[in-house]
Amino acid sequence: MSYAISAPLQEAVFGALANDATLDSMVNGSIFDAEPTGALPPVYVTLGAESARSRSDATGGGATHEFVISVVTEAAGFLGAKSIAGVVSDLLVDADLTLSRGRLVSCRFLKAKAARDDVGTRRRVDLTFRARVDDV
Repeated sequence: MSYAISAPLQEAVFGALANDATLDSMVNGSIFDAEPTGALPPVYVTLGAESARSRSDATGGGATHEFVISVVTEAAGFLGAKSIAGVVSDLLVDADLTLSRGRLVSCRFLKAKAARDDVGTRRRVDLTFRARVDDV
């Protein structure tokens, strides 16, 4: 296994989200590859935690990456966040992403968690995806 495909995978996922006109309009361009600091926009999408496991075999190197994409909003209910999360899911499930190194074999939705933040003023949907990559 090599972790070398992690950065190209992140770049491709971020690019798919940031370059989608529908998602961009829903979050007013607030798509980040790290949790924003300071004054937060009223709604945003951010890349989150990732874990990776080797899937290398005799034919070559590969890995499975589980990563989180979060939708955060200050709206009173979850409907808006869930609508945005649906667009994110549509963009990533079975996506045909081009990586700068290696190739994406598959990208699947694993799970989601919708919750209020600690003080109850924001809503958050954390989507977890599993991507299988080969280092070819």
